[in-house]
Amino acid sequence: MYTFVTCDRYVSDRSDTAMKNSPTRFFRLAGMQRALLLYVVLPLLVIAGGGIAFGLDRLTTLESDRLKDDVELIGRAIRLPVGEALAVGDEEAVRRTLQSVFDIGRIYGASVFDVNGNQVAAAGITERDLTTSQVAQQVVTTGEQQERYRQVSGMFLYSHFIPVFDDLGRTNGFIQINRRASDFDASLAQLSRIAWLTWWVLCIATLAIVIFGHYGGVGRHVYALTQTMQRIERGERNHRADETGPSELAELARGLNRMLDSIDAKNAELIEHQAHEEALAKQLQYQEKMAAIGRVAGGVAHELGAPLTVIDGRARRLMQSSHEPAQVRQLEAIRGQVARLTRIVRQLLNYTRQSTSDIEPVDMRELLLECISNVRHEVTSETLRITLHLPTDIELEADEPRLELALVNVLRNATQVARDEVKVYAIAHRYNDIDGVLIKVVDDGPGLPAGVTTEKLLEPFFSTKTQGEGTGLGLAIVYNVVTEHGGYLAMSNHADGGCEVALWFPLQPGSGIELGHSQERIERESD
Repeated sequence: MYTFVTCDRYVSDRSDTAMKNSPTRFFRLAGMQRALLLYVVLPLLVIAGGGIAFGLDRLTTLESDRLKDDVELIGRAIRLPVGEALAVGDEEAVRRTLQSVFDIGRIYGASVFDVNGNQVAAAGITERDLTTSQVAQQVVTTGEQQERYRQVSGMFLYSHFIPVFDDLGRTNGFIQINRRASDFDASLAQLSRIAWLTWWVLCIATLAIVIFGHYGGVGRHVYALTQTMQRIERGERNHRADETGPSELAELARGLNRMLDSIDAKNAELIEHQAHEEALAKQLQYQEKMAAIGRVAGGVAHELGAPLTVIDGRARRLMQSSHEPAQVRQLEAIRGQVARLTRIVRQLLNYTRQSTSDIEPVDMRELLLECISNVRHEVTSETLRITLHLPTDIELEADEPRLELALVNVLRNATQVARDEVKVYAIAHRYNDIDGVLIKVVDDGPGLPAGVTTEKLLEPFFSTKTQGEGTGLGLAIVYNVVTEHGGYLAMSNHADGGCEVALWFPLQPGSGIELGHSQERIERESD
């Protein structure tokens, strides 16, 4: 099928001229290479081969008939003299006549038999006894010529039988003339070889022209398109097709590229939309959780606040009036448990309390020194050192009470596990092209527990301390305060031993990162 394509720049009133003169006109293949070979080239070659085979068969038949006619003419030529010689019993004349026939080219044998099939004379390769031959009996009985392909002396021969008559028209014998059967095929063997060799050359040339011509004009461009699709399927979403080749394939490549660009744009919009929905879902879930815990904490604080105050007051009065050491120890234990319950209620309230957005400038040096001072009163070890490393004065816009609450919780955890020293670092640090403050608290304790992720440590009510020593709300409170300010929290084991907690806060509120950063990313950024 021929398709002629013209450039769009030709207007309709010049379409006929454009069809005749347009340089962009070309022959367009309707299918792929194998389809072209299967449905076009192969049928043509089969038809050509069938024509050659039919022609050779016809030529073979005609040539075979011609050779048979030659043998028949020779037999008819010698039948009369052989018949006369047989009538007078002149066997020598019969032999001379047969010898003259045998001297003709491609005649391999000639013989004369009487009516009983006994050989009278022979020349060349012949059969000596035909007394039991059915074909001999048919020749004598019917008086008609017969022909057979026979095996004689190990050779496959064509035999022509001609009856011989006397003067009265009676059959008095027959002549057998033999010719090698292969002579009928040999006459056309060379012509057949040339014809089939020509056909094979035509097949090879046609296949080569179709294959290489199709590849050069169309196939390589189609292959490039399929390679592009395979690369995109493997995940190379940024790869684009080469817009070259015939105009239809180039337009197909451009269409594919436009489709991929559109898909990428839609995927980007979808990912952004999903991320936004996930952030909203997390925020809603977080707010619902905070609201639920807040209701519980408020109820606990309301129900336990007054009884705990009464219990602590009465225990304190009993301690003042009692002079027995045993009773004093029991009352001190009661007051200790009351203080623990009060601290748990306070931590619950701190965990569920949302930021009041009371943002103001905070001097980080003063705040850190105050936090260290508050925690130092809780340290029981006299040898534990808390050192502050602050190269320059840094001011941060933040909710100071909430920020102090977070720093105190981190410092308290560090002092509870440190052996000799807790180091506090505060430096200006740029993250995600946002200026901020990075605070690191490093202790020389045993480090993070094995097999526990940072996400697990930040879960509310999860604690690695022994039963009764921790509520599991300290780090959760820290994480809430950090995320309220748009910062991040990272925890890792320090290279020199111990644990390192990194807190990053943006200088401007609301300019920080969103929730949900992976631990790998947080640890990389905090290094």
